[in-house]
Amino acid sequence: MALEIKQQLRQTQQLVMTPQLQQAIKLLQYNHLEIVEALEQELKENPLLEISSADDPVTPQEADQDSKHDLNQLEEMNKEERPDADMFDIDWENYLESYGADYAPSQKDFSERPPLENMVTYRENLFQNLIRQLQLSGIEGTDRRIAFEIIGNINEDGYLESPLEDLAEELNVPFEDVLRVLMLVQAFDPPGIAARDLQECLLNQAYVLDPPDRLAVRILEDAFEQFQQGKLDLVARKLKVTVEEVKNSAQTIVSLEPKPGRPYSNSEPIYVVPDIFIMKTGNDYTIVLNDDGLPKLKVSSFYQKELHSNGGGRAKDYIQEKMRGALWLIKSIHQRQRTIYRVTQSIVKFQRDFFDKGIDYLRPLILKDIADDVEMHESTISRVTTNKYVHTPRGIYELKYFFNSGIRHGSEVIASEAVKNQILRIVKSENPKRPASDKQIVEELARFQIQTARRTVAKYREILGIPPSSKRKKKY
Repeated sequence: MALEIKQQLRQTQQLVMTPQLQQAIKLLQYNHLEIVEALEQELKENPLLEISSADDPVTPQEADQDSKHDLNQLEEMNKEERPDADMFDIDWENYLESYGADYAPSQKDFSERPPLENMVTYRENLFQNLIRQLQLSGIEGTDRRIAFEIIGNINEDGYLESPLEDLAEELNVPFEDVLRVLMLVQAFDPPGIAARDLQECLLNQAYVLDPPDRLAVRILEDAFEQFQQGKLDLVARKLKVTVEEVKNSAQTIVSLEPKPGRPYSNSEPIYVVPDIFIMKTGNDYTIVLNDDGLPKLKVSSFYQKELHSNGGGRAKDYIQEKMRGALWLIKSIHQRQRTIYRVTQSIVKFQRDFFDKGIDYLRPLILKDIADDVEMHESTISRVTTNKYVHTPRGIYELKYFFNSGIRHGSEVIASEAVKNQILRIVKSENPKRPASDKQIVEELARFQIQTARRTVAKYREILGIPPSSKRKKKY
């Protein structure tokens, strides 16, 4: 068969992640304190950015007009200097929408806004972290049920406690399915999670090292016992390498985390500043974005005049570059605020019963539900809800709190957080001399038509910090 070299001309469309778009995504991920800090830094670095005077209040309509005016300026600059403006070849309708009618600006004089000091919450634990990743993973159906059970049997060090055979029997599924789903869960963060022993834990971390260390993998696979005993000469002889090479890879191995769940074991309280306030006003809820300390930015009128003057050269090029950066930043901030507002509005709609009646009425919710409702991608919802807190009439919650799995309740499904609350009530009302076992808690939940496994109750009990019945028993 003859080989030949040919030239082909092909027209394709490709979305490029420009620095400006990367900046917009970063701004969306920032919480309140981080966004304030980022804007302060931008003010220092870009001389075209100024803080609008607080003496000139701006209505939503004016904000919308300003936003459109900024975009028009950006497009005009794009026409003037087309060869250098390819970074702005983006569909603005898709990426940066102007304010809509459903956007509610923050109200600095809102009389019911609570003080920001002494706001306390707790860090995400390992179980919550893994469940969040499961929700984002695309694992569905029976595999999702298996994954949830696997996660529920991971201890605080990050190891899988239950034999796969037991899980397969309890779930009434083939052993091979449990093993396959285990490998999916082991791909979650942190690396090494859901391992059945130390060797598997370290191996799973070694597999994803960057840069890779092939000898470290070989040591863990084929000479782990000798390595544990410190017999590096035997390891070298077995793998047919030098002792010096083994020592170098040993440094890599000892840098791995033998307890991948350790970073999540600290339940120290952390102090937060809410990004959003949800206030009850009559029979409805008002969403107020926290803009305390958030500067309202504008472009310097002095430099705008300079840009339209007859001068040219490097100074004008510099002003044009900074003008693009300033306008994009202002537009990105507007879009960030609007996106957070819309996502919060959707959460309130889905979890209305929780806000009205309490935790027992928290419903199961996944990112896709909100994404479909607000017509955004799930990854955008994930960025919006990560590391952002909302102050509600029922307390302070991370936005991720409202996304949780479900457990069968009669003909319906209720949220796992509501089940935890029921377990807490059962334990609080038990006889201290004869505390309820996990099996008895399962039976008590069944009286409320809540169907759950003993292992699930045990895991929820651990998350709630409730010791087993043998340690709760009071002897008089």
